[in-house]
Amino acid sequence: MHLYVHIPFCHRICPYCAFFKHTPASTDMKLFIRALGREVESRAAALSTDRGGETATLYFGGGTPSMLSDTHLGRLMETLDRLVPVDRLDEFSFEANPATFTEKKVRFWRSLGMNRVSLGVQSLDPGILHLLGREHTPEQALHSVEMLKNAGMPHINMDLMFAIPGQTLSTWEATLREAVRAGTDHVSAYNLTYEEDTEFFRSLLRGEKRQDPDEDAAYFELAEHMLEAAGMQHYETSNYAREGCRSPHNMAYWKGEDYVGIGPGAVSTINGIRYSNTRDTDAYIRSTLENGLPLSEQEPVTAEDYRLERIALMLRTDEGLPLKYILPESRPLLEQYRELGLADISPEQRLILKGRGRLLVDAIAAELC
Repeated sequence: MHLYVHIPFCHRICPYCAFFKHTPASTDMKLFIRALGREVESRAAALSTDRGGETATLYFGGGTPSMLSDTHLGRLMETLDRLVPVDRLDEFSFEANPATFTEKKVRFWRSLGMNRVSLGVQSLDPGILHLLGREHTPEQALHSVEMLKNAGMPHINMDLMFAIPGQTLSTWEATLREAVRAGTDHVSAYNLTYEEDTEFFRSLLRGEKRQDPDEDAAYFELAEHMLEAAGMQHYETSNYAREGCRSPHNMAYWKGEDYVGIGPGAVSTINGIRYSNTRDTDAYIRSTLENGLPLSEQEPVTAEDYRLERIALMLRTDEGLPLKYILPESRPLLEQYRELGLADISPEQRLILKGRGRLLVDAIAAELC
């Protein structure tokens, strides 16, 4: 089992981000932390359903988890550590904004047993950072990597984004070069997508921004070339890692393992049922403190739902998609992909995309569904 903790707070709302998040405003942080602890206690049975009663990974996402004070994070970890012993985790990962922590804070994180930090850098170009509404400068981002390394953080990921309005291949190349030079062992390189309910999406509808798949492909190929040349393995469409540095938490999602999500807006998949917590932080706090569990919606994950999700997610990985998830009527497509040089079939009977096939993963997944 895997545990995800959602911290929805941000100092400001980035114009491209569709995750559930908001500014702290008048949220009572003591009550929020208490509610998270109460929910994880109520989910304790689910958290010990496999792996000999142990949880495998713990991931704090957001929002901006690094906004939590040491006091609030420490109180939450006291509860979590009783139910999810940190010293037995495969991974304890934490998302952080480079502008929201200090060396002292990093040392505290290490004392809690944290072994991976994912930095929301997005770009190392000042103009692009301004366009994205990011608070940090390139210098702050690179300094944050140094602070993490100096504190002995075992794994450091840098989130980067390409195909951003105003970005050029040369600025993207410069960002990738600096990311490699900084010495991170994991890079997530995401194609900007225009998500509904974001300012970027509204700007796209107004004709102020545009999408060009051919230009996106050039950015993708440049990232793949530079990061692989730097010794990183391209193990998922948007993720690169040095040997032994892949993220087990993310791999669990792609493989379809069960996970528990706590916090407002968090999602869980447990024994074929998907739970979605309310996307209202005040309602989350009230319901959880009164009833032990937040207001949530639930729906079954049918066998067909699961099959389609595996196609969409496992096809993105270098391990590939087991052929058992492909219906007989779609099998003729496999030979076409091989003839076109888009994929191979491994001895373990997995469809593994290669070359331009990795660029076309979404279109291939749609065909196989």
